[in-house]
Amino acid sequence: MPEVRELDRKGKELSKTLNRIMTESRKVLVGQPEMIRGLLMGLLTQGHILIEGVPGLAKTLSVMTLSSCMQAKFSRIQFTPDLLPSDIIGTNIYNAKTAEFSIKKGPIFANIILADEINRAAAKVQSALLEAMQEKQVTIGGKTFKLDQPFLVLATQNPIESEGTYTLPEAQVDRFMFKIRVSYPTAEDELEIINRFTQGENPVASAVCKPEDMVMAREAINDVFIDEKIKRYIVDLVFATRYPERYGLKIKNLIQYGASPRASLYLTIGSKGNAFLEGRGYVTPDDVKSVAYDVFRHRILVSYEAEAEETTSENIIDEILKNIKVP
Repeated sequence: MPEVRELDRKGKELSKTLNRIMTESRKVLVGQPEMIRGLLMGLLTQGHILIEGVPGLAKTLSVMTLSSCMQAKFSRIQFTPDLLPSDIIGTNIYNAKTAEFSIKKGPIFANIILADEINRAAAKVQSALLEAMQEKQVTIGGKTFKLDQPFLVLATQNPIESEGTYTLPEAQVDRFMFKIRVSYPTAEDELEIINRFTQGENPVASAVCKPEDMVMAREAINDVFIDEKIKRYIVDLVFATRYPERYGLKIKNLIQYGASPRASLYLTIGSKGNAFLEGRGYVTPDDVKSVAYDVFRHRILVSYEAEAEETTSENIIDEILKNIKVP
C-alpha cells in the first residue's frame, strides 16, 4: 500500500529524533530502558503515566532528563498532605493598591508535570490534577485557560508506605494510560551508577528537539495503519479480562473487575506509538503485546482469592496473552 510505505518513510525520519532522545537519556540514566521508553510513549500518544517504585530509583531524574532533551517547560509538584488545589492550578490574587484581582497561574502550566508522590495529597488535590489531565484546561476565577501542548503528567507513588497516604481511587487510576513499575537495577548497572555519579561532576543530557517536534510526531502517529484483525485482537484481549470463560480461561475467580473501555483505546494508541518508535507505519500483534502490561497492570483488579494465592494482575495478563489467538 502506497500510504503505508509513505508512513514508513515518515516514521523512520521522526523515530530518529526519538532514538536520539533515548541515547541522550542514557548519558544520565543507567539501565531502566522500559521506563525511558514508556515516558517517550506517553509523550507520543498524549497519555499520562503513573510510575511506581521504591525511593532512589531515578524516577524524578528520568522525567527531568526527558524534559531537558526536549527543551520543554518542566514543573515538579511535591505532593504533601497540606497541599491545596490552588497550589497546583493557580488562584486569584488581590492587589490592594489597584483594588483588583489578578490571576496567578500555578505549576500545572508547563509541558511536563512531575507529580511526585501523588498518593501523599488529599483527594481534592488529586482530583484537581486529574481534571486538568482529562480536560487539558484549567478554570481560575471563572476564566478558562488552555494548557500548553504537549502536556504530559508523570505521577510517581511509593508502594512501600501506606501511613499518611491517600490511595488513588480505581476510577482515577484508570485515567493514566500506563502504569510503569520500576525495579531495582542489576549489579552491573549499580556499579555503573557508582562510577558515573561519584566523580564530582554529574553527566548532563543535551537538547535534541523542541516541544513542537513532539506535536508533529503525535500527528504522524494518528496515521499509523492498524488492520481490522488487530483491532479485533485488542478487543478480545480486553474482553478476556471481563469474561475469561468465553475464551476458555479458568481465571474468573481471580478477577474482581476487568479492564475498562479505556484499555481498548490505549492499547490501540499505544500499539501505534510502539510501531512509530520502531520506525514502522503499521501495527503488528507484537506492538500490542509490548504495551499490554503497562495498559492492563492497573486496570485488572484482582480478587481476594487471587491475593490469597499471591496472584498478581501481571500473572493474569501472562495467562491472557498466552491463550488469546494472535491474528
